[in-house]
Amino acid sequence: MRVAYGDITTDVQAAFPREQLARLRHGLSLDGQPLKPAQVDWQNPEQLRFVLREGKKRQIRRMCEQVGLKVTGLKRIRIGRVLLGQLPQGQWRYLGEHERF
Repeated sequence: MRVAYGDITTDVQAAFPREQLARLRHGLSLDGQPLKPAQVDWQNPEQLRFVLREGKKRQIRRMCEQVGLKVTGLKRIRIGRVLLGQLPQGQWRYLGEHERF
Protein backbone atom coordinates (compact mmCIF):
# COMPACT_ATOMS: atom_id res chain seq x y z
CA MET A 1 0.00 0.00 0.00
CA ARG A 2 2.98 2.28 -0.45
CA VAL A 3 1.98 5.44 -2.23
CA ALA A 4 4.68 7.39 -4.07
CA TYR A 5 4.41 10.88 -5.52
CA GLY A 6 7.60 11.68 -7.42
CA ASP A 7 10.36 11.49 -4.83
CA ILE A 8 8.00 11.63 -1.83
CA THR A 9 6.75 8.43 -0.17
CA THR A 10 3.61 8.75 1.94
CA ASP A 11 3.32 7.04 5.33
CA VAL A 12 -0.06 5.35 4.80
CA GLN A 13 -0.52 4.56 8.51
CA ALA A 14 -0.16 8.22 9.52
CA ALA A 15 -2.62 9.39 6.85
CA PHE A 16 -5.22 6.63 7.33
CA PRO A 17 -8.10 7.54 9.68
CA ARG A 18 -8.61 5.25 12.70
CA GLU A 19 -12.33 5.04 11.94
CA GLN A 20 -11.52 3.38 8.62
CA LEU A 21 -9.32 0.79 10.36
CA ALA A 22 -12.25 0.07 12.69
CA ARG A 23 -14.48 -0.42 9.60
CA LEU A 24 -11.98 -2.92 8.17
CA ARG A 25 -12.14 -4.88 11.43
CA HIS A 26 -15.91 -4.88 11.62
CA GLY A 27 -18.58 -3.10 9.68
CA LEU A 28 -18.11 -3.92 6.01
CA SER A 29 -20.23 -6.05 3.73
CA LEU A 30 -19.65 -7.66 0.34
CA ASP A 31 -22.33 -8.62 -2.15
CA GLY A 32 -25.00 -7.48 0.30
CA GLN A 33 -23.76 -9.82 3.06
CA PRO A 34 -22.09 -8.58 6.26
CA LEU A 35 -18.54 -9.85 6.74
CA LYS A 36 -17.40 -11.66 9.86
CA PRO A 37 -15.09 -9.55 12.04
CA ALA A 38 -11.47 -9.57 10.90
CA GLN A 39 -8.26 -8.92 12.78
CA VAL A 40 -6.53 -6.03 10.99
CA ASP A 41 -3.36 -4.40 12.32
CA TRP A 42 -0.48 -2.35 10.97
CA GLN A 43 2.68 -4.40 10.24
CA ASN A 44 4.63 -1.21 9.51
CA PRO A 45 3.69 2.27 8.22
CA GLU A 46 2.88 0.89 4.75
CA GLN A 47 1.54 -2.65 5.36
CA LEU A 48 -1.53 -4.11 6.99
CA ARG A 49 -1.86 -7.65 8.35
CA PHE A 50 -5.25 -9.37 7.97
CA VAL A 51 -6.51 -12.47 9.78
CA LEU A 52 -9.81 -13.55 8.23
CA ARG A 53 -12.41 -16.04 9.49
CA GLU A 54 -13.90 -16.45 6.02
CA GLY A 55 -12.55 -16.17 2.51
CA LYS A 56 -14.72 -14.51 -0.09
CA LYS A 57 -13.49 -13.84 -3.63
CA ARG A 58 -10.94 -11.00 -3.60
CA GLN A 59 -12.09 -10.13 -0.07
CA ILE A 60 -9.05 -8.18 1.11
CA ARG A 61 -8.82 -6.13 -2.08
CA ARG A 62 -12.53 -5.36 -2.00
CA MET A 63 -12.46 -4.46 1.72
CA CYS A 64 -9.58 -2.07 1.17
CA GLU A 65 -11.33 -0.41 -1.78
CA GLN A 66 -14.31 0.35 0.48
CA VAL A 67 -12.11 2.37 2.84
CA GLY A 68 -10.07 4.13 0.13
CA LEU A 69 -6.94 1.93 0.04
CA LYS A 70 -5.42 0.35 -3.06
CA VAL A 71 -3.72 -3.01 -2.58
CA THR A 72 -0.41 -3.28 -4.44
CA GLY A 73 0.55 -6.74 -3.19
CA LEU A 74 -0.69 -9.65 -1.09
CA LYS A 75 1.25 -12.47 0.53
CA ARG A 76 -0.42 -15.39 2.30
CA ILE A 77 1.70 -16.55 5.24
CA ARG A 78 -0.64 -19.06 6.88
CA ILE A 79 -3.66 -21.23 6.10
CA GLY A 80 -5.52 -22.21 9.25
CA ARG A 81 -2.79 -23.17 11.71
CA VAL A 82 -0.32 -24.18 8.99
CA LEU A 83 2.52 -21.71 8.36
CA LEU A 84 3.60 -21.61 4.74
CA GLY A 85 7.19 -20.62 5.53
CA GLN A 86 9.49 -20.64 2.52
CA LEU A 87 7.15 -22.63 0.26
CA PRO A 88 7.71 -21.29 -3.29
CA GLN A 89 4.77 -19.87 -5.23
CA GLY A 90 2.79 -22.60 -7.01
CA GLN A 91 4.35 -25.41 -4.97
CA TRP A 92 2.76 -27.74 -2.43
CA ARG A 93 3.92 -30.06 0.35
CA TYR A 94 2.51 -32.78 2.56
CA LEU A 95 1.41 -31.75 6.04
CA GLY A 96 3.65 -32.80 8.88
CA GLU A 97 2.33 -35.19 11.54
CA HIS A 98 1.86 -32.28 13.98
CA GLU A 99 0.04 -30.01 11.51
CA ARG A 100 -3.75 -29.68 11.47
CA PHE A 101 -6.14 -27.17 9.94
